[in-house]
Amino acid sequence: HKEPPPGAEAYIPQRYPDNRIVSSKYTFWNFIPKNLFEQFRRIANFYFLVIFLVQLIIDTPTSPVTSGLPLFFVITVTAIKQGYEDWLRHKADCSINECPVDVVQQGKVVRTQSHKLRVGDIVVVKEDETFPCDLILLSSSRPDGTCYVTTTSLDGESSHKTYYAIPDTMAFRTEQEVDSLHATIECEQPQPDLYKFVGRINIYKDKEEPVARPLGAENLLLRGATLKNTQHIYAVAVYTGMETKMALNYQSKSQKRSAVEKSMNAFLIVYLCILISKAVINTVLKYAWQWSPDRDEPWYNHRTEHERQRHVVIRAFTDFLAFMVLFNYIIPVSMYVTVEMQKFLGSYFISWDEEMFDEELGEGAQVNTSDLNEELGQVEYVFTDKTGTLTENNMEFIECCVDGNVYIPHAICNGQILSAASSIDMIDASPGGYRRDLFFRALCLCHTVQVKEEETVDGIKKGIHQGRPTSFYISSSPDEVALVEGMKRLGYTYLRLKDNYMEILNKDDEIERFELLHVLNFDSVRRRMSVIVKSSSGDYLLFCKGADSSIFPRVVSGKVEQVKARVEQNAVEGLRTLCVAYRRLSQSEYQEACHYLMEAKLALQDREQRLAQAYDIIERNFVLLGATAVEDRLQEKAADTIESLHKAGMKVWVLTGDKMETAAATCYASKLFRRTTQILELTKKRTEEQSLHDVLFELNRTVLRQLCDALEIFLEICRNCSAVLCCRMAPLQKAQIVKLIKASKEHPITLAIGDGANDVSMILEAHVGIGIMGKEGRQAARNSDYAIPKFKHLKKMLLVHGHYYYIRIAELVQYFFYKNVCFIFPQFLYQFFCGFSQQPLYDTAYLTLYNISFTSLPILLYSLVEQHVSMDTLKREPSLYRDIAKNSLLRWPVFLYWTCLGVFDAVVFFFGAYFLFDNTTFTSNGQMFGNWTFGTLIFTVLVFTVTLKLALDTHHWTWINHFVIWGSLLFYVIFSLLWGGIIWPFLNYQRMYYVFMQMLSSGPAWLSIILLITVSLLPDVIKKVLCRAMCPTATERAQSTRPCLTVEPSTIFMLSQSSSRMSF
Repeated sequence: HKEPPPGAEAYIPQRYPDNRIVSSKYTFWNFIPKNLFEQFRRIANFYFLVIFLVQLIIDTPTSPVTSGLPLFFVITVTAIKQGYEDWLRHKADCSINECPVDVVQQGKVVRTQSHKLRVGDIVVVKEDETFPCDLILLSSSRPDGTCYVTTTSLDGESSHKTYYAIPDTMAFRTEQEVDSLHATIECEQPQPDLYKFVGRINIYKDKEEPVARPLGAENLLLRGATLKNTQHIYAVAVYTGMETKMALNYQSKSQKRSAVEKSMNAFLIVYLCILISKAVINTVLKYAWQWSPDRDEPWYNHRTEHERQRHVVIRAFTDFLAFMVLFNYIIPVSMYVTVEMQKFLGSYFISWDEEMFDEELGEGAQVNTSDLNEELGQVEYVFTDKTGTLTENNMEFIECCVDGNVYIPHAICNGQILSAASSIDMIDASPGGYRRDLFFRALCLCHTVQVKEEETVDGIKKGIHQGRPTSFYISSSPDEVALVEGMKRLGYTYLRLKDNYMEILNKDDEIERFELLHVLNFDSVRRRMSVIVKSSSGDYLLFCKGADSSIFPRVVSGKVEQVKARVEQNAVEGLRTLCVAYRRLSQSEYQEACHYLMEAKLALQDREQRLAQAYDIIERNFVLLGATAVEDRLQEKAADTIESLHKAGMKVWVLTGDKMETAAATCYASKLFRRTTQILELTKKRTEEQSLHDVLFELNRTVLRQLCDALEIFLEICRNCSAVLCCRMAPLQKAQIVKLIKASKEHPITLAIGDGANDVSMILEAHVGIGIMGKEGRQAARNSDYAIPKFKHLKKMLLVHGHYYYIRIAELVQYFFYKNVCFIFPQFLYQFFCGFSQQPLYDTAYLTLYNISFTSLPILLYSLVEQHVSMDTLKREPSLYRDIAKNSLLRWPVFLYWTCLGVFDAVVFFFGAYFLFDNTTFTSNGQMFGNWTFGTLIFTVLVFTVTLKLALDTHHWTWINHFVIWGSLLFYVIFSLLWGGIIWPFLNYQRMYYVFMQMLSSGPAWLSIILLITVSLLPDVIKKVLCRAMCPTATERAQSTRPCLTVEPSTIFMLSQSSSRMSF
């Protein structure tokens, strides 16, 4: 009930949020202002807005259309793209918020929408439904008040977990009973830790004192988890909407910007400074030139009275702005349009890639944002999840070893190859029968597996169909299912748990019954679990299974050495190993154990510590029986992919919620760790007494928050390791580790890849986030920048697509600045020869169309199809990726080279044409060339030079390249002939009339065009030839030869957030 019953303590109502989830960025009302604000934060957009306004306000040499039109186009295209992406997010939110939910109101079940849920509502959830918010379990359709849940979309674990109802309410079966409940719940404020919850429920019964019951994480059902193997449950809402643990674990989706875009902005600032300095120099020189009266006001250009009366400062400022407008083409606005188009069109190459299509899923790679394509070519750190990303999340029982004898179902027994039928007979004949049978029984009893007898689960048919009802096992741990199924194949079948009796079908087809007395649950500090059972003969048996490191120290007898050797051998092969031990309890020992356990379970304070102490006392003096080996298969080609990423110079970190041994085994299997490498473990004191989460948060506080020096040392060690493994990570901690590396001194480019909702935070935090379309829902794929079907596709994504995207866009950016320097620097030089009168060198049509038509298509096409090295070479030689690392093609020296080349070419164009004109070139009929012919000659040389420069840089020629490059030059010639060859009625004056034809009719003009193009291109060609001959890069060598690759020695660092040794 929302209000406490009378007589309760003072109660201050708290305001709770509704159950709405919001992941979108814009609303209908704020889209235009917010989007425009974000776009004008881009330096180029803001600059062009200012220039456009200046052109509108003052009398400038060029038309406002030349700046306004491209700017409007860029802003509109970007706004449409971002609006569409956000609309998709709105749709996803709507579908979640409008989900139907069953709520108990006045003793009846009422169907409502998810967003209408409020704290205190009692909700009915049926099997296979997802919990709509964080709920406290009141009662379940199961008689023992438990329910089974999968938290796949939260922490990536697809196994079944058991949750418990409050003892006082677990008997409620009907809506009326649940609705009659009078209680208040006190709990902590919302916080993101998925595994921690502290609360208390006070239940009021007729006039009696309220009964207080503790609430823990085992009573809290989290939003996003799914109810399994339980018909229905009743639960009360405690956290809703953005206060649920799932929402608190999501990072907000910030705007990611690539390193290339940052470089572009830096270059723009440099060019802005060049532009301002040009305008200042010209303004100062104009007034120096006009100092003498005859130059200030020549006889043919008298000023008006209004112009004479204007203050000199205002005149100078107006002139400065006019020069700014004249030279503003040095800042290429069309570069942003071209970059946007290149990214958008280029992203289709990933979607179209047939090698990245998965037949099983029937899907290929997806691109959710095209802004980061080139970032795929700059990755230095790869953060990957383990379960479901590196592995398939499918456990398979491989073998067991009892007293040194190895049993492999349906395969080999003590070195003999067997058929499926004879394997059980062979087991009978092997030595040590009693201990072996005890081992098999131990594995059939020591677990928390449930048996489900049904045709389907999650829509997938399971079990063996032979005309009889099928049964299959479900558990909170896939390992346990694999072990029980392994025993079934070895002749011991676990049948069911009924009325607290566990039933086993032994190899003689006899049913054995054991009474289940106590379960000592697994926890990641002890790293073992135990059961106490009573056999039909009245013996009390304690069976225990766990990690070798937690079992061996507690063993007093058994063939320890043989088993230890086998366990080590299996671990080396990357198998997950468990040891099994037992102890016979006398009546008095059993009574003592019961006393310890009951005392600990009833404690309200420090319950976990007391239970840990009780377990520690009970789980001692074991007899070792044997060990098991289970395999979590690696994804296909996962090891090959990791090896390639290493050779490409990337550091691979595995961030997993799994325990350390398992994660380490996977790392060995996937070749992330090698046998020869030195392993560093960052460990803390043994933490037998402490619970996992106390340690985890203590670690957070001490290592990650206060000790900056320790943080520096930690980062320094990690950066020098070739691989790092971090275990027991909560979703938000994965993101914190990524953030830590992002913020380090070098600011490396990071990539995060995962398949579950527990990976969403790190995917959003990293520079590039990649989601795998796995078994664990689609949250990761939805929130990522790119989604791929399998981990193996990461290799092509980075080494081929990323490589190509980066070299293409790097050339695009540098080429744009280069061609605009070539374009505008002659205009600057021309001012020295026209009295700084702001006279344009080129015609308005040429000024407007240079970047839009004459030179834009060749570079756009180059940036889409260029392949400087073949795809096969890039896949075969991952080390070529190192050539483009750390933004190498957009560094300042390279930028300076392109700028100097542009200035050199501009000087050649201008002074070449100037000296050819110096002795007054005449046409064949004796006419002299004028200033428009001079400008057109320079413009012709300019267009041909920059286009041919691109042709020289092209390695991969297709018919489209030929068509666009030669077509652009042809278009320029045809346009010039038409523009100057026809009298256009819509023009007030036509200064270009017949200029182009007249220029082409002159022999010296032809000679100068050919000569100047050759001289301009020569330095670049010479530089390329010399560099290739004297110090070729790996890429240049790969274009001609194919060298072998060597593997460097490396060091590995492991970070685990809590095993029994608290190992980092």
